[in-house]
Amino acid sequence: MDFKGSDTIPGPRTEDHLPQTAQAAVKIVIVGGFGVGKTTMVGSVSEIRPLTTEETMTQAGVGVDDNYGSESKTATTVAMDFGRISITDQLVLYLFGTPGQERFWFLWNGLFEGALGAVVLIDTRRLEVSFDVIGRLEERGVPFVVAVNSFPDAPRYPIEDLRDALDLADEIPIIECDARRRASSRDVLMTLMRFLHALATAKAPA
Repeated sequence: MDFKGSDTIPGPRTEDHLPQTAQAAVKIVIVGGFGVGKTTMVGSVSEIRPLTTEETMTQAGVGVDDNYGSESKTATTVAMDFGRISITDQLVLYLFGTPGQERFWFLWNGLFEGALGAVVLIDTRRLEVSFDVIGRLEERGVPFVVAVNSFPDAPRYPIEDLRDALDLADEIPIIECDARRRASSRDVLMTLMRFLHALATAKAPA
């Protein structure tokens, strides 16, 4: 579209405007290994058109990127995904999806800055890729919940078995979800907000 000769610069769409009732905004990061559904979750739950930085995968990534379990995936996030959702009339969440391929993990530190909490998406077919992800959050002191994305061919395990495998403390919530469904993704975010509220309440002086 050519805007030459025009004094008008296109702004955000009407539906992308922040609600006038919003009083607080919270930054949330959605993290996980390659192909676990981060871009899908941001896209399914965002009330605005999500910003994505997906690029087509090329032969250059062969032997570098571990796409086991996601061989049919043809694009990958190279910077971040971004979306927004209003939890209430007053509270808005800004969602930042991290790149999953390990060679882009150097971008995570910037995305973690100012984040109140995180969602760790996992794929039970590739549980081992979640270990480093969780370790990075624990090093940064970012509170998180774990969401088990339901892939059709993924094995299902009892929640407590997953907790043991991931070496998670008893208080960290684990919830099953379908990242393709808005309601399911929203439930994950609500679980995170309740967890963050519980942590804040526990730290508050008596």
